[in-house]
Amino acid sequence: MLSKIERTGETWNPMTGCTQISEGCANCYAKRMHARLQAMNSPKYAQGFDKVVCHESELDKPRHWKKPRTIFVCSMSDLFHKDVPADFIVRVFDVMKRCPQHTFQILTKRAERMREVIERNIIVPRNVWLGVTIEQQKHIDRVVSLQELTAPHSVKFISCEPLLECVGLGLNLDGISWVIVGGESGPGARPMDLAWVRCIRDQCIAEDTLFFFKQMSARKPIPQDLMIRQFPEKSKP
Repeated sequence: MLSKIERTGETWNPMTGCTQISEGCANCYAKRMHARLQAMNSPKYAQGFDKVVCHESELDKPRHWKKPRTIFVCSMSDLFHKDVPADFIVRVFDVMKRCPQHTFQILTKRAERMREVIERNIIVPRNVWLGVTIEQQKHIDRVVSLQELTAPHSVKFISCEPLLECVGLGLNLDGISWVIVGGESGPGARPMDLAWVRCIRDQCIAEDTLFFFKQMSARKPIPQDLMIRQFPEKSKP
């Protein structure tokens, strides 16, 4: 299905379901969407959101998309959740390797497991971008795990969304190509201070890292000086 995620064009969900791991999960978009789809009797969402389910029938979907697309992997789950078997993750990567015409974006809060599974089992293809979410300063260790991961040809990126406090001070951007920042949307959206955003933007400029400001909290208008939406170049097959 086409994605409403502004930094991508398509979503691919070979698994569904997740569990809360940090404060950024409190108003989870995927959990709300899962409940809607469950109420509509969608078979993929018959189980509760806290039940991680791998969908064999979804694995080959990108191979049927011939026109190049930017694909966000697991918008309704986390590919590196502890309940996703390592061999299933390997199969997901195999599909991505077999689809060099597409660019795949993977985002996780479980950065340590991502590093462990990849380094034991996977050579990351050039068309797969790897990212971690950091919503608070105490989760900076996720960036360290991403930086330590061996994936020399992959775009590595950080998503600061929902941004819940200032994380820019002392943020090490070595090896990071792209930083996405966004406020929280939806019911109960928590506020975001623009000073936090500008701190990250200024560090990206200083370190020549691409910066993409997605949205204000609660969908407020974006100030002119933050209308920056840089995007990495896609690799060619």
